[in-house]
Amino acid sequence: MDRSHVYLVVAAAAPALIAMWVVDRLDRKRPEPASLRRKVAVFGALSVIPVLILDGILLAALRGSLEPEFTYNGAMFKAFVAAAAVEELCKIGVIYWIVWRRPEFDERLDGIVYASRAGLGFAFVENILYVLVASKGGMEHALTVAGLRAVLAVPGHAMWSAMIGYFAARRRFDRTGPGFVGGYLLAVAMHGAYDYAVFAQAPLRLEGYGDLGTALLAAPLLLTVIAFLIVRAMARTALALDDAQHAQTPHPPPGPGPTPSWA
Repeated sequence: MDRSHVYLVVAAAAPALIAMWVVDRLDRKRPEPASLRRKVAVFGALSVIPVLILDGILLAALRGSLEPEFTYNGAMFKAFVAAAAVEELCKIGVIYWIVWRRPEFDERLDGIVYASRAGLGFAFVENILYVLVASKGGMEHALTVAGLRAVLAVPGHAMWSAMIGYFAARRRFDRTGPGFVGGYLLAVAMHGAYDYAVFAQAPLRLEGYGDLGTALLAAPLLLTVIAFLIVRAMARTALALDDAQHAQTPHPPPGPGPTPSWA
């Protein structure tokens, strides 16, 4: 790997690391153990492995009938199933197996913090892979991809995961809300819509609708802003409820135990 590729890797890795610091600042009143936060991020990064395996199986099974790269049906399948559904499911696996049964998971805001960490661990690796592949088209193209993903895809992964973590935590501590299932469906819907706007570029351009495709590229930015507003409201609600609980009891009771409230 030459020096230019080293710089690209650093540029691709930095956004996820910065976003992790931002997420940790949300929980500065009663911060989670640094070792556990790192562990969640590491396993989030490792979740790229099952994602790649499952994506390969799904796309190989349906490539003959859907031609995923060049049809609207293929773009939708890739966006909502192969990408969004698989990736968000693997993030849930990290949340559940690594922190759900830990006593440190004792607040609603923890759901957002840990889930975001899992999403950013995944984004850390995915971003490096995307930028390195983009470098085959030249350094300028790779830097453009890195810049766009730094402000869209990387925070997107954090926020989609945060939605899952928030609803799971509310179900756990307050016995309200849609739980893991509802959070997962919302995350898949937001993530899938984001990816579809990107994947639909190929069929649109093949059919001569390049201008429409260019206009559609505004959708990821709009969806990222919407996701930010949703997660910000969730974080404020979670923090307010946690503060109120701490005002009543200095050491809030843990959740209901190892069995999750899925819905």
